[in-house]
Amino acid sequence: MSKVIKIKRGLNIPLIGDAEKILQTPPRSAEYAIKPTDFHGLVPKMLVEEGTQVKAGSPLFFDKYNEDVVVTSPVSGTYTRLVRGAKRRIMEVRLVPDQENAYIDFGAESPTEQSRDQIIKKLLKSGLWPYILQRPYSVIANQNQKPRSIFISAFSTVPVAPDMDFVVNGQEEMFQTGLDVLGRLTDDAVHLSIHADETTSKAYTEAKGVEIHSFRGPHPAGNIGIQIHHIEPINKGEVVWYLGVQGVIAIGRLFANGIYDANKIVAHTGSEVLNPRYYRVLNGANITSFTEKNIRKEKDVTPRFISGDVLSGEQIRPDGFIGFYDDQLTVIPEGDKPELLGWLIPSLNKYSVSRTFFSFMMPWKQYRLNTNIRSGERPFVITGLYEKYLPMDIFPMQLIKSVMINDIDMMEKLGIYEVAPEDFALCEFVCPSKIEMQSIIRQGLDVMQKEFS
Repeated sequence: MSKVIKIKRGLNIPLIGDAEKILQTPPRSAEYAIKPTDFHGLVPKMLVEEGTQVKAGSPLFFDKYNEDVVVTSPVSGTYTRLVRGAKRRIMEVRLVPDQENAYIDFGAESPTEQSRDQIIKKLLKSGLWPYILQRPYSVIANQNQKPRSIFISAFSTVPVAPDMDFVVNGQEEMFQTGLDVLGRLTDDAVHLSIHADETTSKAYTEAKGVEIHSFRGPHPAGNIGIQIHHIEPINKGEVVWYLGVQGVIAIGRLFANGIYDANKIVAHTGSEVLNPRYYRVLNGANITSFTEKNIRKEKDVTPRFISGDVLSGEQIRPDGFIGFYDDQLTVIPEGDKPELLGWLIPSLNKYSVSRTFFSFMMPWKQYRLNTNIRSGERPFVITGLYEKYLPMDIFPMQLIKSVMINDIDMMEKLGIYEVAPEDFALCEFVCPSKIEMQSIIRQGLDVMQKEFS
C-alpha cells in the first residue's frame, strides 16, 4: 500500500443527521422512474411505447448521439408514461412494477474469460455502461476510447455521508468481481482510494488487482476528482474513467448472475429525518416508500428533499424518485422564511466558516442548517478564500472567470480538464459573493466538449 496522502485544505460541514447503521428493506414502490437528466449530455430516444411490458434489463431509451449507450429498466412491469419539462424535454420515464421481478438473462460469465470488447458489449447491452463516467467533461464514458486508468473511491466525505464500509458489507464477492471486470478495460491500473483511518472493510483493504491509495483529511478528500489530482493528474488528451462502489457491485452482479440487479443501499440522512438509517431499494424508487412518517413536521418549517448530498445533490419533490447515481437522500429545512436582522443577531446556533457567529468557539457542535443563503449575489472580487477549500493546484477564481467570459485557451491553461462541478461545491458553499460555481463549471465543461470532441 502506498503512503498516506494528506489533504490539508477543505472543510467538514457539521450537519445533523448521520444515518444509524441499521439496514431496512421498505415496501416495494408503487411506481419507479428513470430520469434522463441524471445522464448529463445524453439525449434520450425512446425504444418503447406506453403500455409496453418490460423486464428488469429491458432497454427503455438510447442516446441519440451514441446509439450503443442504452438505459434499461430497473424493474419488470409496465412502462406507463413520460413526464416532460420545458421545451418537451423528457424528465422522467415512469414504470409500474410487477409483484415480482422478472429479469432478462444476459448470461453469467467469468470476466477473466472475456475479451475487452466482449465485456464492453455486455455492459452496453445490459444498461450498466452509464455507471462508468469519464474525465474530462464528467459524462458517460466513451466506449470507443481506452482510458489511461480507472478510479474508484471507497469512502465519502460529504456532509452526513453514507458509510461505504457498511454499504459493501455482505457484497464483498460482487465488489471483487466488479473490480476484475474493470481491470480488463484498461492496460494501466485500477486505482482504489480508501480512508486511512476509517476504512476497515477487507473488501477494500485486501482488494485484488488494484492499486490502493490511502487518504486522510477533510472534505473534499473523498471526491474522485481530488483523488485523481493527487494520484495521477489528467493531462490534455488523456482520458480516465471512474465510478462509485455501488456501480462496481452492480457490474459484479451482472457477470456473476447474468442479470441487471438494480438493488442499492441508500442512506436517508439529514436533520429533518426522525430516524436516519439505510434502506435497500431499487434504482429509481419513489422515495415515499421509505420517507413516509419519517420526516419531522414542525410549524413554519418546509423540508427540502435532496437526491444526493446537500452540496451537489438535486432537489426533488416529496414524492420524487431517487437518482441513478445517488446513494443518499438528504432532508434539511428549506430556509424560505425571512430572518429578522439576519446575521446581525449574535447566535450560538448559526454556523459560519468565518467568525461571524460565536459558534466558532464550539468546533464539536453539529447544526440544523437550512438553504437560506442570507443575501443575494455580490461583486465577484479576489479574496483568496477558495484556495483554502479546494485542494488542487489550480486557481479556482481565475478558472471560474475564464468560463464566465468563454475564454477557451485560458480554461485549458487553468485546468478545466481536471475538474467537475462537485469539486467546486465547497467553494460555492463558502463563497461570499454567492456565485453558483457548479453550474458555471458545468457550462465550461460543455463548451470544451463541444469544441474538442
